[in-house]
Amino acid sequence: MSIPQVHADSGTGGSDSSPGRAARALETVKSAVRTPETELKRWKRSFDAHAKTTVDGEKYLDRDQFVEAIAPSGDLTRIGRAQFATLFRVADSAKRGLVSWDDYTVFQTLLKRSDADYWIAFQYFDVDSSGTITFDEFKNVFQANVGPDAIPFDFDCDWVKLYLGKKNGTHVLGYNEFTQLMKGLQGERLRQAFKYLDEDQDGFIRPDQFKRIILEIAGHKLSDAVIDRLPTLCTLSPGGKISYSEVIAFHNVIREMDMVERVLREATAKSKDGRIDQTDFLDYASSSSRYSLFTPMEASIIFHFAGRGLSTQRLALIDFGQLLDPRWKAPGDAKEPVISSSGFTAKSVMHDVFHSVYNFVQGGVAGAFGATIVYPIDLVKTRMQNQRSTVVGQLLYKNSLDCARKILRNEGFLGFYRGLGPQLIGVAPEKAIKLTVNDLIRGRASDPETGRISPFWEIVAGGTAGGCQVVFTNPLEIVKIRLQIQGEAAKAEGAVPRGAVHIVRQLGLLGLYKGASACLLRDIPFSAIYFPAYWHLKRDLFHEGYHNKQLSFGETLAAAAIAGMPAAYLTTPADVVKTRLQVEARKGQTHYKGLTDAFVKICEWLPTLAWSAGGINARAIDREEGFTALFKGGAARVVRSSPQFGFTLVAYEYLHKLLPYPWKEQPREVETALTSRPEEIAKTRARNALKILLDVHGDFGRRSSGPGTN
Repeated sequence: MSIPQVHADSGTGGSDSSPGRAARALETVKSAVRTPETELKRWKRSFDAHAKTTVDGEKYLDRDQFVEAIAPSGDLTRIGRAQFATLFRVADSAKRGLVSWDDYTVFQTLLKRSDADYWIAFQYFDVDSSGTITFDEFKNVFQANVGPDAIPFDFDCDWVKLYLGKKNGTHVLGYNEFTQLMKGLQGERLRQAFKYLDEDQDGFIRPDQFKRIILEIAGHKLSDAVIDRLPTLCTLSPGGKISYSEVIAFHNVIREMDMVERVLREATAKSKDGRIDQTDFLDYASSSSRYSLFTPMEASIIFHFAGRGLSTQRLALIDFGQLLDPRWKAPGDAKEPVISSSGFTAKSVMHDVFHSVYNFVQGGVAGAFGATIVYPIDLVKTRMQNQRSTVVGQLLYKNSLDCARKILRNEGFLGFYRGLGPQLIGVAPEKAIKLTVNDLIRGRASDPETGRISPFWEIVAGGTAGGCQVVFTNPLEIVKIRLQIQGEAAKAEGAVPRGAVHIVRQLGLLGLYKGASACLLRDIPFSAIYFPAYWHLKRDLFHEGYHNKQLSFGETLAAAAIAGMPAAYLTTPADVVKTRLQVEARKGQTHYKGLTDAFVKICEWLPTLAWSAGGINARAIDREEGFTALFKGGAARVVRSSPQFGFTLVAYEYLHKLLPYPWKEQPREVETALTSRPEEIAKTRARNALKILLDVHGDFGRRSSGPGTN
């Protein structure tokens, strides 16, 4: 494996035996060895896919193939593919015009260095590969790449002399000194350019002159939307011109764009409404470091370009996209569908229908999966809730564990799945309509820019979803419950078990909705609690979306399961009453007339109100079971509902990932280096490696000849 050339840090050059050179070479080898196997495999796939040149049976990349391998795909804005060829000279350490697999591995390892951009620039300016850079090398490479139309740069200025001395070559730069020169070069270019264009020497330049400076120094970092609005910077202060302070402030924003993006992402993520103003930005920036990162003028510039001139408004992260992402396109750039006078198109209606069907089907599959996993627990819960503890001879089970043991002993393992068939038939539309309605309402009520939804609408979405599912839930559960109870009835009375069809015929259409009021009383609060808790756990506890984070299987399951715990337990009383109303009471058991009657008779301390000639009188009822009976099976319900909804939601989300909706409109997102996918990270590094060279001039490397090029 070839090792990239390493230069000494001293200003007088260095030999191959230099301790600094040897140490750097050794560190490069160690870095290559530490490279994860998965990353090496990605590099190998990229190399094999593009290496079309073969010499003596070995694959190589020529210049064009190398550029295809390392350049990011898609829109590169103002960074031309030819500019990526400047990296070829560094990768081709043997100077043979070809890059081998060993060369490519070392080059990719080099790009992982924190100072890769400075290292690339040093290699480019060190034309004679001496390990040092002279005044003439610096000047010649600079002038060969900026072009004749660029704003002149005075190489005889005091700033250059401080680094390189006079033209007699007595002072040359090693690598470390060169990095300091390049770090300050843009500031010096900015100062000279402003002074050159400020013909009146009054401290102001025209908006078009400001635009010219920025396009040369940082045009590759800006989107079309920001470039078009560069002249509007003059509106921040009276006079119609732009001061040196404003130019410096704008340049500082562009230079620290990665930090600007990090502050904006974190501040908007922590904001209650997903929006921030200038004060929020400055407060968060200062609280996240030991000193103020940005001045008020710099904050004003950020919000000026993000807010389209209204710098005082509260903005969402998407508003800053045009400033953060050079590839950003204004909404008007995309062709919008023609909308009819009614506000809808046939295509949009069909799109909504197909999308709803897509969600419905996947919700059904996910619901069936979750229900099957926890069905034995559900059966134990139903048996415990139906047990009438005050009826002699009917205390069949001491607790849930005892119930499970007796089911296994008396009915066998399959007894745990009694009634599963109707459950699977009914649970598909039940869970499907719940998930679909919740997603639909949340989508309509969410802020299209921040994706945030108010707590009120979260509760409304969840509650409405729970209410809609009762259309399917009630018939399903009354049949399921009666099938589940048949096992204990057969044991106690010698009854013959009946099938689901018999139960449906016996109940009739209206009978299938017996206990529907209790079902509504249970399902509406359950979903109103569950869905908001689930989304907040994902976002606030597991930080989904934070720095583009995708939750793992375990995190998604944990969020869904934890959200089900309070929702399940707090709605247990309604579930107990529903069960009592839906089970056919046997001889000796209390009969309930309705929802209120069931609550009253179960709770011994609740009075009933009776009408008499003297008015309303309170009449104490006979003792039944007590208030605690309303929470019978509560633990089993938590144990059942929590994992059921956990697996259901995990299955639902993973089905969406594995089988994505083909015509789904992707939300507008701010995509930058901070959101790069693993397979794009290597290409992002290659783009970042050009940073220092492009800071010299946006056209650096476009010219086909001149010092520093092959």
